[in-house]
Amino acid sequence: MIAWLGLGGNLGPVRATLVRALRELDQGPCRVQAVSGLWLTKPVGPADQPDFLNAAARLAVALGPGALLERLQELERRLGRRSRPHWRERELDLDLLLAREDGPLLVAGARLALPHPGLCGRAFVLEPLLELDPDLRDPRDGRELSLDVRRLRAQEPDAVRRMEDPGWCRS
Repeated sequence: MIAWLGLGGNLGPVRATLVRALRELDQGPCRVQAVSGLWLTKPVGPADQPDFLNAAARLAVALGPGALLERLQELERRLGRRSRPHWRERELDLDLLLAREDGPLLVAGARLALPHPGLCGRAFVLEPLLELDPDLRDPRDGRELSLDVRRLRAQEPDAVRRMEDPGWCRS
């Protein structure tokens, strides 16, 4: 399976935590194929918190989507994520955005939804994701995701900006 992840955080040594998460993901049944640049993002929700650092990664995975989600959540806990209210600060946030096997995977469950429910409305997800794969489409209707990012840029042009080029995680 090929899976696309969103990575982010805004508390603690975020960049170092993201690098560590990527290194730990690139083991066993997962192989990191590509990582986007590093993006600085204004918080969604309460503004009384630090800006986020965000990135996206494409992985080759020998797990199903449910098992991958469990691995991501366990990694978040091990790397220091604490439970907080929705839209609040995060030491580390790992989201399974999209997955493909023979075709796009569509999952609608209580614990896991693919594509990620907020995918098309979040510039901090789409900018790094489309940096990896500019031709990605919404598997629900085939619409180009680049159309969504253009709309979001027009609505809030300063919400997201690239801080570092791809390769930041190897330094």
